[in-house]
Amino acid sequence: MTALLGTLSVLLLCRIGRRLFRSTFLGCLAGALMAVDGLHFVMSRTSLLDGVLMFFVLAAFGCLVVDRDRARARLAAALPADADGVVRPDAHTAETTRLGPRPWRWLAGLMLGLALGTKWNALYVMAAFCVMAVLWDVGSRRVAGARRPYAAVLRRDTGITFLATVPVAVATYLVSWTGWILSPANGSGGYFRNWAATDGKGGHWTWLPDWLRSLWHYEHEVYEFHVGLSSPHQYQSNPWSWLVAGRPVSYFYESPSPGKDGCPADAGEKCAREVLALGTPLLWWAACFAVLYVLWRWLFRRDWRAGAIACGIAAGWLPWMMYQERTIFYFYAVVFVPFLCLAVAMMIGAILGPPGSGERRRVVGAAGAGVLVLLIAWNFIYFWPLYTGTAIPIDDWRSRMWLDTWV
Repeated sequence: MTALLGTLSVLLLCRIGRRLFRSTFLGCLAGALMAVDGLHFVMSRTSLLDGVLMFFVLAAFGCLVVDRDRARARLAAALPADADGVVRPDAHTAETTRLGPRPWRWLAGLMLGLALGTKWNALYVMAAFCVMAVLWDVGSRRVAGARRPYAAVLRRDTGITFLATVPVAVATYLVSWTGWILSPANGSGGYFRNWAATDGKGGHWTWLPDWLRSLWHYEHEVYEFHVGLSSPHQYQSNPWSWLVAGRPVSYFYESPSPGKDGCPADAGEKCAREVLALGTPLLWWAACFAVLYVLWRWLFRRDWRAGAIACGIAAGWLPWMMYQERTIFYFYAVVFVPFLCLAVAMMIGAILGPPGSGERRRVVGAAGAGVLVLLIAWNFIYFWPLYTGTAIPIDDWRSRMWLDTWV
């Protein structure tokens, strides 16, 4: 399943990038970059929840991007035309037009619910995406001519945004617990399934169904356990180091002797076989500059695309800063890998130059962008043995340990 979702996420990112940038080339480039990212590749071959979470987060983002386009098109269609047939901004239309049921926003709520049912840190993503969607609505009504866009959004859009996300996501989350909810409450069912009928008797919440009170208790216990988890681990890392791939996680390692388990008979010494959850280094290091670029585009150029990309990165990364003392790992970063790839694609688009640039500017930009993309692709191929557990001579393995913290 993770392999299927990993493959679909690449195709999904191509479509999202194409819609975001209005460029087939940049959209496909974003997908291609994720296809050659080592962390995404390894997580797509590993049965961990984070890769599944990444897919649903990306799907929710894509649904919101489509919803934004549909809402703006509906507003534009409602605007009146002047005597020359030119559509002009109109305050009354911009502030009073209803945008309909907005099915893509409801679908985004479903995807966020599935993400939440996969892993709880999707809650931060849901909050960030809701704020982003509201700001997009504000921008749409402002462009259409609204004098008080925030008030218009509060009256016309906030309710549907809330209903399409929070209740839908919560309902989807509860449905994901169906197996546990339907299990027997006599002690032979799911973990803590009978808590409300035993230790949880009495109190102020007895009017709620037993299964709901038991589920709340179960999740409270899980939360308390994970928030307090701080036991040292060899591969734990601080989220500050994630963007530079400071401490990847080794999922598998062995040292086969020559002639065994793929180690060449003439190797002379033992080989190394490893599966290392490491993002393609040159891609991630380029992404560090790309993140700065999209922040600049968002803060100083008011580029909504840059703001959307920054929102995805921040929602997947910054919440972990609150838990730096906990036992957390670099592979959690796979959730915002698609947004890093979008950031790099956007930066490469800037390197290529805007349409209408001079020939010299375009040639130099194309050469620079081409070199960067080829280096990233080569880097993925170079680290391929570490992503697939292929046996290589120990000296070749050492040559790939570019940082001491990768060992």
